Amino acid sequence: MPGQASNKPSSSTEGFFQSLPKIPPCYNFTADAKKNHDTSDDVVLGRILELYLPRNCGNVGQSIHNLARRALDPVTLQHSVDAETNQPFLRPLTTFGEENRNDPLSTSAGWKALKAIGQEEGFVSTAYETENASWNRRVHQFALNHVWSGSAAMTGCPASMTDGAAKLLAAHLGDPDGDQPGRSEVMREAYRRLISRDPRAAWTSGQWMTERTGGSDVRETETIARRLTQDELLQGASHDAHGMPLGPWRIDGFKWFSSATDSEMTVMLAQTTKGLSLFYAPMRRHAVSGSPSETELNGIRIQRLKNKLGTKQLPTAELELKGVRGWLIGEEGRGVKEVATILNVTRLYTAAGSTAGWGRGLAICRAYTRARKVQGALLEKNRQHVRWMADETMKYWAAMHWTFFGIALQGSIEQDWNLMVRNTNAVPLIPRDRKQAATLLRLITPALKALVSVESVQGLRACMEGLGGVGYCENNEDGGILNVARIFRDTLVNPIWEGTVSVMAEDVVRVITDRRLGDGRVLENVLGQWTRHVLQFCQRLLADECALVRRRLELFIRSTEKADKEELLWRGRVIISQVQDIVCPCLLMYDACVDGDEVALIVASRYVRSYGGYNQQSYSQWHSESLKDKKVFLGTDIATEKL
Repeated sequence: MPGQASNKPSSSTEGFFQSLPKIPPCYNFTADAKKNHDTSDDVVLGRILELYLPRNCGNVGQSIHNLARRALDPVTLQHSVDAETNQPFLRPLTTFGEENRNDPLSTSAGWKALKAIGQEEGFVSTAYETENASWNRRVHQFALNHVWSGSAAMTGCPASMTDGAAKLLAAHLGDPDGDQPGRSEVMREAYRRLISRDPRAAWTSGQWMTERTGGSDVRETETIARRLTQDELLQGASHDAHGMPLGPWRIDGFKWFSSATDSEMTVMLAQTTKGLSLFYAPMRRHAVSGSPSETELNGIRIQRLKNKLGTKQLPTAELELKGVRGWLIGEEGRGVKEVATILNVTRLYTAAGSTAGWGRGLAICRAYTRARKVQGALLEKNRQHVRWMADETMKYWAAMHWTFFGIALQGSIEQDWNLMVRNTNAVPLIPRDRKQAATLLRLITPALKALVSVESVQGLRACMEGLGGVGYCENNEDGGILNVARIFRDTLVNPIWEGTVSVMAEDVVRVITDRRLGDGRVLENVLGQWTRHVLQFCQRLLADECALVRRRLELFIRSTEKADKEELLWRGRVIISQVQDIVCPCLLMYDACVDGDEVALIVASRYVRSYGGYNQQSYSQWHSESLKDKKVFLGTDIATEKL
């Protein structure tokens, strides 16, 4: 009829339907190691591996390649959705109202399956397999975690604490029993299980530090530990659930924020007569009454599970401790020093988990950009969108390089430099002197943990926006592959967990003012020396950018040397940004200058000139800049197409 619309109206089953974007594996391993970054969706990950790993470790590249595909397998994705939608819950009472000391906490089948896969794939054990001495085991380990984390449903959290506990116990395996007979045997068995690849034998560990009074300030700990008398040792349970003797210490108190509550062991801080001390405790023990095989929680009552904004798959609880049996680790009264071993590792995990989530978000956004049509054309043709995402990709590259530099330093301290670094492209980056490397790591770790965590949250918010309404929805269909919102929520915890940004800034100031480090001038003698060495390598290709970073370094050193500690604390958040504005440009420029790669040079130059933030591009040459945007965000293949 005249005037009637000729188009057929859409319905729930007819009309326009968006094709599902295809998310490719983030890493490809090929026979030609130089081309791995070109064929990988996550280009910077490929470049990082080419930087820190020697060419003759193809089994390492292949393991990362295989896991990148397992991470996107429909079975894996279904486990992840199951863990997200069937969240942990408590059954605190038995049928007749007694306290349920046996199995009060329930977690989903998906959560258990993902934890087991992580153990099989060696997410913790890779760092401790000492027979692999010719490559950086930490870089290998964290690359595995990077490609897996987006599908892991927060099982990386207990893995990080397990790694920290393993490193702590490894430092004490040679300690004599002293006045704790049987301790060394218990520590050896716990360590064996923490680094096991067999899910039937492997353990995870909790990390109980936070209390209501102190938050990040563990000095306010109200949990009390006391040595049991001989008569008390003869009463009650004597062995843990695995037949190992229970420790001679009794621990009582309240832990307000305790993640990985379903673990097999924990380390915790408690006050003794000599001060704050660190303890090991098994989660379960043989029940006093009942059959010989019956077990119960080791003096632990799960009061309630936390109702959090994100990380809902992860059982985080408030725990009341009454008569927990444990073992003192290290010296009594030296708990803060002992727990620092754990924190150095878990802070690296926090930054790495942040970049892994950010990387998955960008992968989704890239795939969506290639598939989504807007105003009759694919979104990849929209110059404004691509420019925006190129800037986000630049920031992601900087965060990835900073994080993996910290990881590489950690590995270099644990292994032999000559065996592990000499045959890589990273020789000028990693100090040969172990003390120098350790001090540099001590300086940058809190700064990178703080800022990478925050920037990942901001980056994932941008990825959500890049998908429009789809990005804001909790998309658990299709294996949850487009659920950027879930990754965003889960990543929000990272600027808080293991110390807020302010706590990290205070820690950096503590390093700067520590007269025992760098002959009392850590910025000049450690950071400054490293920076100048790297800039010398980059001078030929990026001379102007090197000059900018040199000026930043000199201004930073001068401004801190004239200030007292109180002023430095007041400037704390600015200071950690200044560390970033020196270290990240050096890493990006160094990587670009190793092979003169076009895209890497674009990213490095833009980042240096943007001062780590908004990028002022040349408006007079906007067309050529937009071509560069495509290369940075979408890769060199698609960028060669005509705009």
